[in-house]
Amino acid sequence: MSVLPTAPAADASVLGLAGHGSTVELRGLVRDFGGGVGLNRLDLAAEPGELIALLGPSGCGKTTALRALAGLERVDAGSILVDGRDVTDEPANRRDLGMVFQSYSLFPHLTAGQNVEFGLRMRKVPGAERRGRAAEALELVGLGAHGGRYAHQLSGGQQQRVALARALVTRPRVLLLDEPLSALDAQVRVQLREEIRRIQTELGITTFFVTHDQEEALAVADRVAVMRAGVIEQIGRPEELYLRPASAFVAEFVGLANRIPATVAGGRLTVLGQEVPLATAVADGPVTAYIRPEDVLLASAGHAGEVLTTSFLGALRRTRVRLADGTELAVQHAAGEVLAAGDRVQVVLSGAPATVSPVAVPPVAALPVAALPVA
Repeated sequence: MSVLPTAPAADASVLGLAGHGSTVELRGLVRDFGGGVGLNRLDLAAEPGELIALLGPSGCGKTTALRALAGLERVDAGSILVDGRDVTDEPANRRDLGMVFQSYSLFPHLTAGQNVEFGLRMRKVPGAERRGRAAEALELVGLGAHGGRYAHQLSGGQQQRVALARALVTRPRVLLLDEPLSALDAQVRVQLREEIRRIQTELGITTFFVTHDQEEALAVADRVAVMRAGVIEQIGRPEELYLRPASAFVAEFVGLANRIPATVAGGRLTVLGQEVPLATAVADGPVTAYIRPEDVLLASAGHAGEVLTTSFLGALRRTRVRLADGTELAVQHAAGEVLAAGDRVQVVLSGAPATVSPVAVPPVAALPVAALPVA
């Protein structure tokens, strides 16, 4: 387990890097790759200084949306506006956006300071100012003492900090982060995501953060846009997505959820014989209810079941229980409640609102003529 060594980070306002966030609008973006649609009339708007996480499975279009905003991917329809100005047809180098990729992409023959200076050199910034701004950016990411080191002399987390400083040193209007933490080990990833959030907040820079890691998205974002098949399935604050998912896809993708057969009648949801509030209105009939593991409780009386597996997760345990009717439930409970496979337990639902999806009824197949009864 590695810990990311850093020097104390400098304050963005002191370094003169803080500014006003920009508005960003993606209007009806379409990107058709021929074999499948990358973006399907995608709409998204970011407020100044907001951090929006684009979350979704592989192939959902989140990186395509980011690359389209950056000017690295053309769109077949729609428009991209930054501060109200249409930049859809402008090249990437005229959009004034900073981007950090999954791979660090540092020049191995340049020092950390020279890597950070590179964008300023391309903009013909004078040498003294260039070096001063690069030093400021390295201070901001906590690497003020590492400017003379080469990439091979830095850890993975430090290299990604250099890449972040390089993106910020040009004082872009918008910061784009394309899965910047996925190549790092778990502890460094958590530490660096907190640093990114701190820096983004201090700078007040509008930021888009692409990730497939739900915990990462929920931890850093002001709002999370859950994407599926080139569109946004739901966008909202992390709490909204977790507590009030708008669809079965969001309920299953954001966090863990038990899928339990249930029924809706008269606007009331009945799950395991217990009435539970509906998160959103749905027509009467058979449904699948999505219940969070923390909303299934161990109790002295309730539905009898047998423990299948149990996992210690530090501050809590997650236990899988099979009920008498064969239904399997994940139960989240206190770490001090120690169980073992084969133990008999009782569970009840907490009564928290549940998301549901209608159960698809298969069409009745027509009988072949030969099978019809003869009159």
